Amino acid sequence: MLETFNNEIICIKNSTKNPMDQVKMDFHLHDDYEIYLFLSGGVRYFIEKNSYDLVPGDILLMRPGEIHKATFTSNETYERIVINFSENIIKTLSTEGNELNYCYFNRPHGEKNRLNSNDDEINELLALFDKLIMVDTYSKRWNVQLKLSIFLEILVKINRIFSDERRSAPSHLNHQRLMPILEYIDQNLNKDLSLKSLQDKFYISGSYLCQIFKQTTGSTLHEYIIYKRISRAKQLLISGESAHNASLKSGFSDYSNFFRAFKKVTGYSPREYLKQITKQI
Repeated sequence: MLETFNNEIICIKNSTKNPMDQVKMDFHLHDDYEIYLFLSGGVRYFIEKNSYDLVPGDILLMRPGEIHKATFTSNETYERIVINFSENIIKTLSTEGNELNYCYFNRPHGEKNRLNSNDDEINELLALFDKLIMVDTYSKRWNVQLKLSIFLEILVKINRIFSDERRSAPSHLNHQRLMPILEYIDQNLNKDLSLKSLQDKFYISGSYLCQIFKQTTGSTLHEYIIYKRISRAKQLLISGESAHNASLKSGFSDYSNFFRAFKKVTGYSPREYLKQITKQI
């Protein structure tokens, strides 16, 4: 059984030079858990309705369904370490009263995603992340056990940091006028969210709304709404709704548009996606 976990923990260290010239980051929406350790660069990170101006050593935690995206504020080399892992691992390694997803679900959706770490914690985590990256190059014997032990230590350390309420860093959403609009979108995905309807409801110029959203996230408001609707559709599919009903309840009036958007975001058709999820449960 343990051998199946070997491919369910992915740790990558990335470095990007001149990111503003080379990289266009899209919103991310995935079904696994993520630990993100920021090392260097000029980055504003958007998660759901919140935006964070990162400093080296910041830890970001994203659970399944939380939309997130990096936007670059300088051409300084962008360095980060990212670990993605499955819910299956979390459940297997947890015990009653010591759930390893504590730092992911003991908070509202899309809030308190950012943690501050001190120098000692950064150094400890960096050493563990480097070991996790290197373990796949070692002899295969006992490899899985070693990988799981390193990963378990990382999760325990992060949960302990999260448990200290003083370590949660506040959001720095640049335009507070966006917050009620984003909350409205989140609560009304099955309704008309056209630019005209939003500008009429919130008494805001459509061009200005698009401008401040682009400044905050680096993407368009339309793209954000599409990702939010696909996230809702995924939840509906998992709960047993048909693809047609999921498309309507998540705000798509045309099934063909829903099908194309779903496949673009997830890489799967609705039916293929459901098969993939069923295999993981």
